[in-house]
Order: sequence, then C-alpha cells, then structure tokens
Amino acid sequence: MVDYHAANNQSSTGGVQTYMEQENDWDRDMLLDPAWERQQRKTFTAWCNSHLRKSGTQIENIEEDFRDGLKLMLLLEVIAGERLPKPERGKMRVHKINNVNKALDFIASKGVKLVSIGAEEIVDGNAKMTLGMIWTIILRFAIQDISVEETSAKEGLLLWCQRKTAPYKNVNVQNFHISWKDGLAFNALIHRHRPDLIDYDSLRKDDPVTNLNNAFEVAEKHLDIPKMLDAEDIVNTARPDEKAIMTYVSSFYHAFSGAQKAETAANRICKVLAVNQENEQMMEDYEKLASELLEWIRRTIPWLENRTQEKTVNDMQAKQEDFRDYRCVHKPPKVQEKCQLEISFNTLQTKLRLSNRPAFMPSEGRMVSDINGAWHTLEGAEKGYEEWILSEIRRLERLEHLAEKFHQKAAIHESWTDGKEAMLTQKDYETSTLSEVKALLRKHEAFESDLAAHQDRVEQIAAIAQELNELDYYDSASVNGRCQKICDQWDVLGTLTQNRKESLERTEKQLESIDELYLEYAKRAAPFNNWMEGAMEDLQDMFIVHNIEEIQGLITAHEQFKSTLAEANKEREAIQAIQAEVHKIAQSNGIKLSGANPYTTITPASIDSKWKKVGLQPAMDMVPLRDNALQDELNKQNSNDTLRAKFATQANTVGAYIQAKMEEIGRISIEMNGTLEDQLTHLKEYQKTIMSYMPEINTLEGYHQLIQEALIFDNQYTSYTMEHLRVGWEQLLTTIARTINEVENQILTRDAKGISQEQLYEYRASFNHFDKDHSGALQAEEFKACLISLGYDVENDKGDSEFARIMGIVDPNGSGAVTFQAFIDFMSRETTDTDTADQVIASFKILAADKPFITAEELRRELPPDQAEYCIARMAPYTGPNAIPGALDYMSFSTALYGESDL
Repeated sequence: MVDYHAANNQSSTGGVQTYMEQENDWDRDMLLDPAWERQQRKTFTAWCNSHLRKSGTQIENIEEDFRDGLKLMLLLEVIAGERLPKPERGKMRVHKINNVNKALDFIASKGVKLVSIGAEEIVDGNAKMTLGMIWTIILRFAIQDISVEETSAKEGLLLWCQRKTAPYKNVNVQNFHISWKDGLAFNALIHRHRPDLIDYDSLRKDDPVTNLNNAFEVAEKHLDIPKMLDAEDIVNTARPDEKAIMTYVSSFYHAFSGAQKAETAANRICKVLAVNQENEQMMEDYEKLASELLEWIRRTIPWLENRTQEKTVNDMQAKQEDFRDYRCVHKPPKVQEKCQLEISFNTLQTKLRLSNRPAFMPSEGRMVSDINGAWHTLEGAEKGYEEWILSEIRRLERLEHLAEKFHQKAAIHESWTDGKEAMLTQKDYETSTLSEVKALLRKHEAFESDLAAHQDRVEQIAAIAQELNELDYYDSASVNGRCQKICDQWDVLGTLTQNRKESLERTEKQLESIDELYLEYAKRAAPFNNWMEGAMEDLQDMFIVHNIEEIQGLITAHEQFKSTLAEANKEREAIQAIQAEVHKIAQSNGIKLSGANPYTTITPASIDSKWKKVGLQPAMDMVPLRDNALQDELNKQNSNDTLRAKFATQANTVGAYIQAKMEEIGRISIEMNGTLEDQLTHLKEYQKTIMSYMPEINTLEGYHQLIQEALIFDNQYTSYTMEHLRVGWEQLLTTIARTINEVENQILTRDAKGISQEQLYEYRASFNHFDKDHSGALQAEEFKACLISLGYDVENDKGDSEFARIMGIVDPNGSGAVTFQAFIDFMSRETTDTDTADQVIASFKILAADKPFITAEELRRELPPDQAEYCIARMAPYTGPNAIPGALDYMSFSTALYGESDL
C-alpha cells in the first residue's frame, strides 16, 4: 500500500467550501440505503485496516472499535505521518470523548470543517456519524491530493480512470457507481499497468461476478490492495455506493502511482548509466586508436631513419619507390585516423562536460599533444629520408659515371704502356751503328715526349680513384688495386726511361747523327698522335648534366673543338709531308729505306686512320656521333625544363589555393552567421568544395612523380616543394574537419543545455570581441576581461581564486587558452541544470525503499539487465548500519559517477 505522509495542508477557502459541500451531501443522506451502508461499512473497514496493519492492529466493528478514540488517533498518525497529542488511557466516558476530540481537532487542522459530527456521537457508537467521519478522512488523505490535468480530488480520480481505461472495449467510466458494476473497469485498470496479471480478452461483459472477483483477487494477491467489497455487493445493487467505489478505486490509483515513481527513478538511473557506459566506450576506443597509431609511428620511424647505403642507382630507386608507396598508400589512412582521434577526443570532452562528468585524461603518453609530437617526429623523419634518398641517387649516379670514366682512361693507358717496359730494357744500341744509335736516342726523346704527355692521364686516373674513395664507392678496392698497379708501372717506366736515355747518350759520342727529317717527323707526329688520342678520348667521354646551361656549355666546347680541326688538318698534312719528303729524298738519292722511322712507331697510316675517326670523314668519325649525343641531351633537358614549368604552374596554383582557403576558413570560423545547423550545412558544403579540388592535387602528384623519375633535383620556376604542399593540404583538411567538429559540439551543447540561438549569438559576439588576435581562442587575460564584462568578480584577491577555479573548468589541461567550445560549455553550465550525484542518489533511494543500501535482486527487478549488471559489478559492499548479506553501497557509486568534486 502507498503511504500518505506527503499529504499537504489544505487551508484555502475553496478547500473548506469543498468539504462543506461534501459534508452537506452526507447530512442529506443521513438515512442511508441499507445496501449502501453495508458497502460503506465493509469498504471503510477494509480501508482503515489497510493502514492500521502497519502498526500491528486492526478493527472488526467500525462503530465500536473507534469509540475510545485510541485506534482513531492511531489511524490518523499512520496516514498523516505525524504525531498526535498523547491519548488518555482511562476507561471513563470523558477520557474517550477527549481522545475523539483530539482526533477531530487534528482533522480540522488539516483544513476540514466537520459539520454535525461530534465526539459524543462517535463515543456513543453512532454508525452513520462514524461512517461520515471515516469518509471525510478518506476524502482528505486519499482523494484530495489526486491531480490529473489540472483537475483534482474526485474529478481528478475520475479523469485518471477515464484516461487509463479509454483503449479497452466495453469500458466507459462516467461515474463511481454503475460504470463499475460489470467489473471490466477494475480489470482494465490492472491490465493497463500490469498486463502480465490479467487476460483481459478472456473476460465477458455478461459475467460481472467473475470479472469482479478476478479483479479483487488479483489486486489483493499481487498489488497489496485488500478486498474491500464482495462482487455480490456490487452486482446485487441497482446503484453501488459511490463512496465505497471511490475508496476502492483510490487504492488502485495510489498503488499504481507508486509504481510510476519507481519507474521514473529507474529511468533516471538508466539514463545516467547509459551516458556513463557510452563515455567509457569512447574512452576505450580513444585509448585503443591512440595506442595503435603511436605503435605504427614507433615502427615506421626506424624504417625512415635507416641509412643503409646501396651499391647501385637501381637499388636506391627501388627504395624511392617503396617510399612513394608509403606516402601514397600507407600514410593517408593514418592521417585520417589522426584527424578522427582529435575529433573523438573533443567530442568525448564535450559529452563529459555536458553530463557534468570529470574531464577525460588519457593514459600517459597518449594525449593529443603526445600524438602530435610523435607525428611531428614522423614527418621530420620522412623529410630526412626523402632528402637522403635523393642525395644517395646523386652520389651513386656520380660514382657510376666516375667509375666508367676511370676504367676507360685506365684501359687506354694500359693499352699505351703495353710493351713499353720491354722496349726500354732492350740493348739494341750495343750492336748498332752511330746513325742507328742517334736514331735510337731521338726515338727515345720522342718517347719521353710521349711519356710526359701521358703524365696528365695518369694524374687524372689517380684523381678519379681518390674521388671514388671519398664518395665511398662500393668497389673501391678493385679501383685502388688497378690505380696502384698503373702508378707502380708508371714509376718503373720513368726509371727505365731515364736509364735508357743515359745509355744512349753514352753511346751517342761514338755514333753519327741521325737523319733530321726522321727526327722532325717523330717529334711532330708524337704530340699530334697524342692530341688525336686525347680528342678520341674526349669524343668518347661520357657526360651527365642536370640543366640546359650545362648541356649548352658542353655543346659550346664541342663547337670550339670542331673549329680547331682545320688547323689540326694542316698539321697532319705537314707531318705527312715530312714522311713524303723522306721518300722523295730516298728516291732521288737512291737510298733504300730499312723500314719504319727509327725515331717513332707512329706511322702515317696510323695518323690517317685516327684522323678519319676524329675528323669529318662521313660514316667514320666520332664528331657527328658526339653531335647527336649532345643534341639528344639538349632535347632531354628541354623536356625536363618543360616538366619543371608544368609542375611550377600547378604548384603555384595549388599553393595559392591552399593559402587562400586557410585564410578563408579562419574568417569563416570567426564570422559565421545563421543557426548552428545552417553553419554546419555551410561548412560541410565548403568541405565538399575543398575535397572537389583533390584532382588538382593528384595532377600535381603526377607531375612530381615524373620529375623524380627524370632525376630533376631543382626548379627555378617555383618556391614550392611537394612536401610543403602536402603538409599544407593535410593542414587544410584537418582545419575544416576540426571546425565542423566544433560546430557539432556547439549543437550538442545547445540541445543538451536548452540554449537559445540568441544566447549563442551573444556568446559568440562576446568571445569575438575579446579575441583580439582572431586566433579562435582567448588567452588567460583576455578571458578574464570577458568575465569582468559579464559581471564576474575576478579582480581582487578573492577574485583571483575564483578565476583560478573557472580556468580549471574551461582549461582542464592547463594550455593557457580557452576555446569557444569551452566558453559556451561554461556559460551554459552556469545558467542550466544537469543531473547531479544527489539526484541519482535520490533515485536509488526510491528503488531501495528508503534503505541506505540496495540489493542485487532489487537492481535486477527495477533496471534493464545490462545496466543492472553494470551497477552490481561496480558497487562496493555496504558496511553501514543495518547491513544485510549482499547489500550494496549505491551512495558512493553515485558520487563516483560525477568525480570527487561532487562528494
């Protein structure tokens, strides 16, 4: 049964007038219909006993058991929840009258004016007066406080019955007498609130006794409503007693209204627990995503910091391709995860503030700032890795060129030195004539000229080997070995040359001079031959250039070389003329030449053969081949320059676009107008517009890839680099996503706090006024000035502590700046109400029937299964007064939901 302790005092004139009318009605009905009197007697007796049993007593005869006033006073104490004056325990009539008067005085103190009911009639056992008094008590304590849609008492109770039974067929409640005769209205009330107790569809309107007995028995067994009437009392009366029916029905109202309170309390707890569960899930999701992202960064950075050198350009280009795959395939999803992580963190903090929960502090090392720091380190490693790859490709390309050049020069030199040691060690001058010795001497002088001419090539070979060592060429050992062999052989040749020269000069004094013509030929043929070999070497020399200026320089040098061919041809013709003069003299003087020129091994045939290769003879010389190679390289550099221009044009356009959009989104975030939904729609359309620019970024990436494949390392047409533009594009996407998230959080705050659009405009205007640098956040002094303008006292010593408290709310992480979201959270928190720990404790107290603890059985009965188990798992055992086995402490659990600040 429901306790009526919460009954309010009725003191208004209207209330008194109502009771006067009720009592006058009673006076006119002093001569009750016998059937009605039986119904009232039975109903009122059961109603009184339903309350008296709480004090361990009851009545049998309503007019007899109230005569001494003791049980009447006890009844009033139970239903009113107040103590009456101490009763008199005497047996005399005066004692009884005094007790009854105390009861009647208490009734009158509750705003009830009793008419024609005196203590003497009650003491004398007047049944009608006693029933009238009990009816007055029922009206005051059971019916008066019923209120439904601005109607109260009888009208409120009738309206409640009509609302609850409206959906049921064959039920039409219009009064408290004949509308209840068939019993369907009683069954409809029970079925509406407890459909598990009544099979309404099985009831028949033509069987009222069965219907009434079913309702009365179910109410007594399951709803703790005592049986106040028998079915026959109602069915066998043409018009059941209205007061009896009202009394009976009011018991149903109070029984079901108590269940409604418990349901409301359970709903409040479910709401709070649902919020807490959702927040915990978001915290777990944040921790998991942050851990995975940090772990990916931790694994990736060592790979980017690896500087293991490769041996060839192809191997390094494979690394470059792996890096490009990382940038285009593996990193973009992580950029999205990082952005989503920041959005989830901001949304979670907003929800925690809106539900009056403490701010979320991620595990150590998983703050957004930690992730940003790790990300910054990752991007630094990326930049360093890309620069290292390009540097290595340049180094290896240079090494391969130098190595080829080294081996080419070494092969030429080794070919020239082949057989020179044997020639220098022979002693042919010992058996030669004077002329032959002189010839040998001059031949040796020509060889020395040739040897001196080759000194430069030996020095070039040594210099190239040294450069290969400095650039850490992978096959330096082989190069060093070959270079050392050449240098050692060169030293030996120098020594042997000096020794042979000394031997010939010792013999020269004994020999005649050699034909000057042969000597002249040898002296001029040797440098010319060396020049041709050098020219052939230069024409076959490999070259590598990176821009048009370099290739044009090579072309200019080649043209200069071609301009010297005419003079060289004259020298060749002069040398050949010397040989022709030798033959002419021999023929004219009948001299038989012994063979080759004794002073040189260079023959006219070899000079002509080399000249055909060097000179301008069609299909045989190297000059046209060199011309073609230089022209091909010039075409390549022109193509590269065109590619540079394309990339620069696209890069300048994209860079300007990103800069303009960054400035534009900065203005939009400060100057946004319209409702938050309009702003959100505008921002999402703006985001779609920005994302539609992605094909331009992809076009630029395509140009960048072509530039890297072409090994282009500089671009004079633009100051933008691909890395710079990538970072700018990622910052633009992150900024618009963060701005959208801020507006969504503002909508969350507005809807949760009931903030009007005008209030949001006022908050935005105040915030923007003090945001002097338009950074989107207020520094501590700016925020303090804003609070002063809003009427907060934060200037004196006491105000400093208040300002510190407020900063702890709006800036829990101690960043020193207050965002607009934190500002409106604080302002809405100052002006609106939210669930508190006290409210949750009060709700648990209702479910626990006012006990300071609650049991697992009660939680499972009142809450949904998942939330009941959630509470059971987290509630500590109750150890306070009156503890029982299995008792759980709901107070500490409720305060823990809101953090220690609410304790």
